[in-house]
Amino acid sequence: MSLNVEILSRAANEARGLCMDAVQASQSGHLGLPLGCAEMGAVLYGYALKHNPDKPRWIGRDYFVLSAGHGSMFLYAWLHLSGYDLPMSEIKRFRQLHSKTPGHPEFLETPGVECTTGPLGQGVGNAVGIAVAIKMAAARFNTAEHRIFDQHVICLAGDGCMQEGVASEASAFAGHFGLDNLIMIYDCNAVTLDAMAKETQSEDTGKRFAAYGFDVQEIDGEDMQQFLDALNIAKERDNGKPQFIIAHTLIGKGVPEVAGTQKAHGEAGAKYVDAARKGLGLPDEHYFVSKEVRDYFSEHKKKLLADYDRWEKVYNEWREKNPELAKMLDDGIERNIPVDLLSKILEFPKESKLATRKAGSEALQPIAQAMPLLMSGSADLHGSTLNYIKDGGDFTRDNPKGRNIHFGIREHGMCAIMNGISYHGIFRASGATFLVFTDYCRASIRLGALSRLPNIYIFTHDSIGVGEDGPTHQPVETVSSVRLMPNIDVIRPADPEETAGAFVAAVQRTDGPTLIALTRQVVPILNDVDVKLRREGVARGGYIAKKEKGKLDLIIMSCGSELQHALAAAKELGDGARVVSMPCFERFARESVKYREEVLPKSCRKRVAIEAGVPEIWYQYVGLDGKVIGLHQFGLSAPGAEVMKERGIDAKHVVDAAKSL
Repeated sequence: MSLNVEILSRAANEARGLCMDAVQASQSGHLGLPLGCAEMGAVLYGYALKHNPDKPRWIGRDYFVLSAGHGSMFLYAWLHLSGYDLPMSEIKRFRQLHSKTPGHPEFLETPGVECTTGPLGQGVGNAVGIAVAIKMAAARFNTAEHRIFDQHVICLAGDGCMQEGVASEASAFAGHFGLDNLIMIYDCNAVTLDAMAKETQSEDTGKRFAAYGFDVQEIDGEDMQQFLDALNIAKERDNGKPQFIIAHTLIGKGVPEVAGTQKAHGEAGAKYVDAARKGLGLPDEHYFVSKEVRDYFSEHKKKLLADYDRWEKVYNEWREKNPELAKMLDDGIERNIPVDLLSKILEFPKESKLATRKAGSEALQPIAQAMPLLMSGSADLHGSTLNYIKDGGDFTRDNPKGRNIHFGIREHGMCAIMNGISYHGIFRASGATFLVFTDYCRASIRLGALSRLPNIYIFTHDSIGVGEDGPTHQPVETVSSVRLMPNIDVIRPADPEETAGAFVAAVQRTDGPTLIALTRQVVPILNDVDVKLRREGVARGGYIAKKEKGKLDLIIMSCGSELQHALAAAKELGDGARVVSMPCFERFARESVKYREEVLPKSCRKRVAIEAGVPEIWYQYVGLDGKVIGLHQFGLSAPGAEVMKERGIDAKHVVDAAKSL
């Protein structure tokens, strides 16, 4: 079937009308991209994309990622016209409370939205991650007889995305690993928010992406046939290169007063909408969609559903002939977790001392064996973070079955790509770097938490115990700062057995991410505390590590490598001292009031906490009457034990603080 340019041109203008009306009504939003890219939207959703509006999460679909998420009405208009569960009533509620049309696209809020793309460039990283996941899925599940994963990821990005560093990191990764199922469309309209793009950029973006390893085409983005031809070339090329289409467009097309200028980026054109609608040939009726356009998309949907039915027949045959693969796929999609994971991790020798990063490495292996769809990556630090899955192989362009991804020195890109893998929805994504580099990837971590993605961040070198590398690598503020982020669990285990519990707890959480903070330095195994209690206590976030004898007089709290000091201090302070291990504040907060009162009874107001980090966050548990041993300064370059002593992180200071109460 050839491209019906006449009806799709009409659809493009009517989609422009929907965007104008929605932005005008809400007095907020961005008109530029939706108006400038309307012809490309018509081709994608009216002809080229493989998708099923009735089953938005169909695993065989093409993925469309709007990296320039401020242009959300572009996506909402085309999802509405395509027949997704996004009625006109929701288009009319654009940017309103509890609508399905929020200001930027949000995952699981709107059917057909693949990713939460807020900050510019994030969607590029997400698209790269989805492309990775599709490669991994095809390698594991496709057979010679049945090809169930055979699709593309199409990402629409603008000048802002091109300028953001995270997009550059992810794109370099995509080129190196040969993600030829990725098609990047660069909406090149020569405009950014503040000024014309020439004021802030002068590089040749096409040559930059060619240098990354992309195939590059350059087209008129308003010529539908030209765009479709470029898209088909990009889909058909099988040369191990991701594809990059530079599409020249007129930002704000249809509103002559602002078109082609930075004023078109936001809602400045909204006041000219009535005249613009007439110029586009639209009637006075707002939110207008003609019967002809409705009929076209209704017929196109029938074709899409017929294509889906053909795929489903192949899929069902595959399931029948490959029951073990089908079970593995179901487990991935449903986030099924094997039972008794803790029992698969051997207890650590009681007489040993071990860094929790090393203990984490040993805990990871049996978990990875039990969970074949768990992958592990690192930002060029596998040798230090120790999270390499043994016998898992490396993910490469020649071995997409590999379970270990070498992200390179691209922390921000790594976490955005991890989000994409999680958005895809089959694999469990885990990635590692040093904890201090959380600041390099915080935006991606935040979006993972916002989108409730079950990512696992294995971040090591967690305190001033890092030692000789000095204060640039000693994250004194990082643990507390991530604890302030909603919907992410931060687990800082105290010894190898707590570390085993931390890894299992992280895997078991499927409604949000977990950050595990691990030590570089060795820590003692806390043999005075029952092994089962240490392992299972982590899942509850806090537990009584040492119970008082007789009347409770004092509660000492800690986590991570400092718990040893709390236990040592309690011995000196006598029978009335209780020690509470608090490896995860967020998990403890989700426990019942009854349990929290059992662990931290309000009747005992004499409390001390110790952690080698900024102390303020502990006062929610210590109270104004208590004391916190912590840090209000950066670390030092010296052996870790000496730095701890110099900064007062030891049992003596706990004892002194308790006695002062």
